[in-house]
Amino acid sequence: MIVCVAVVGHQNNPLYIQSFTEADDALKLHHIVHCSLDVVDERVNNPKKSGPPLNETFLGLLYPTENYKVYGYLTNTKVKFIMVTTDLDVRDADVRNFFRRFHTAYVDAVSNPFHIPGKKIASNVFGERVSTLVKSYGLRSEV
Repeated sequence: MIVCVAVVGHQNNPLYIQSFTEADDALKLHHIVHCSLDVVDERVNNPKKSGPPLNETFLGLLYPTENYKVYGYLTNTKVKFIMVTTDLDVRDADVRNFFRRFHTAYVDAVSNPFHIPGKKIASNVFGERVSTLVKSYGLRSEV
């Protein structure tokens, strides 16, 4: 089950963070997302040591914690997508598919002429699309 998704700008500024658990976990999930940015920077700046080749946008499993697994995705414009899940056995194909659909929703949101680039995403339509994506991912992974 996906418990948190985030969009982080190229200057590591949060553009969108949404948690799908109780309010008590929200701060912990924000901390996990923030810590994952160091792993993303390490993989981007040192591609030979770890991670996929630079032409691959899917960064894979960034790091596991005791209760969560954190996955990352990097766009061509250096915007980072972070997903935190509680699933222990996650297939990379499912995560890639989620990130592709999430990226499409993001592109649609920032293509809005009223959106200011580099500012937080305040679109209700984007929030609804993300919630739908998360719910559909959760249903697929339980089957």
